[in-house]
Amino acid sequence: MDRATARQADMASNSVRALAEAAAQDRAARSRGKGPARPFLAGVGLDRPFFDDKNRAFWVLQSIGWSGYFFLRSISGLANNMGAMFLVHVLLLTATGYSLTLLMASLYRRLITMRAMWTVAISLATVALAAAAFSFIETWSYTTFLRPDARPARFEYLGAIILDFSILSAWSALYYGINYYLLLEDEIDQRSQLESQASSAQLAMLRYQLNPHFLFNTLNSISTLVLLKQTERANAMLSRLSSFLRYTLVNEPTAKVTLVQEVETLKLYLEIEKMRFEDRLRPHFKIDADTIGARLPSLLLQPLIENAIKYAVTPSENGADIWLTARREGRAVRIEVADSGPGDGSVPIDAQSTGVGLANIKDRLAQAYGPAHGYSTRQNEHGGFSVIIEIPLETDQKDFS
Repeated sequence: MDRATARQADMASNSVRALAEAAAQDRAARSRGKGPARPFLAGVGLDRPFFDDKNRAFWVLQSIGWSGYFFLRSISGLANNMGAMFLVHVLLLTATGYSLTLLMASLYRRLITMRAMWTVAISLATVALAAAAFSFIETWSYTTFLRPDARPARFEYLGAIILDFSILSAWSALYYGINYYLLLEDEIDQRSQLESQASSAQLAMLRYQLNPHFLFNTLNSISTLVLLKQTERANAMLSRLSSFLRYTLVNEPTAKVTLVQEVETLKLYLEIEKMRFEDRLRPHFKIDADTIGARLPSLLLQPLIENAIKYAVTPSENGADIWLTARREGRAVRIEVADSGPGDGSVPIDAQSTGVGLANIKDRLAQAYGPAHGYSTRQNEHGGFSVIIEIPLETDQKDFS
């Protein structure tokens, strides 16, 4: 009989490992990019956000902006019969503006990290000086290529400073606007990553808060069996304990598993406990077929079963029954862990418990689902205690019906 139970434990262990490996492969497959258009998009650089490469984005916008300046001023001049030389004039102005804004961008990269007051003051002074230089070159070009007879003097070289100041101010505003937006996006992304890491760490900590009494009692039972020279039963219990602990290591602490994986793991756990309690522990499973693919945090239900064993099976001479039921309710899954109680049912388990079992479940549900979950307890019709969990229906399928 002991050999048969050992073989059953090995089969359960293999089943859990196979399911865990399949889940890992599914996650890897979902993480890979798909779509026939992906090679083309990668070739033209459209498979990533435009500002993902800031340097490339700057040169693209810089070139497009000053090309637009050249085109619009050229069209305006030709429409006013300014002649072909006007294109040379505009080309020189475009090259001047392009060069000046490159120098301004080099300065702005340093100014953007300074205090706002200094950034504004130095930027305004820079725009004013650049606009004066731009106006001087524009006036010289105008009198050289379009009005050779004109002889500007002194302040006449600043005749175009208002227009040039407006253009460079608009360029500066656009530069700072884009870069401050990108800095804000980076800060939001970093904050999201930190929050995600903190949430993952919290989930991992909660997953590792398994009741140490389980491991202690199991090892103590194995030691007792060895002392009684019941080696086959001791080996069977060690095999089951090894399979259960291996499962806890294979699965990521923040990962979600299917309900069928969770049930297989619970059966391993219950087989270990059944070696201790024998016929006093009577588990029952009723899992609806349309819920077996539902995903939930790994080892979410183990503390509930452990809680029922501790407060329903252990204190009762005749033991107790434990029921695990799962059914679908709309777009949610309702899971209930119930026991037949110690007999009188006078003291709720919540009041008796001093461990972290039920509190752990509440925290893990809050971390995993936020307000989109339900948790409640009640005195059931068997005279025992029930814990009811409602979680959103999540599967690998697009439509689980």
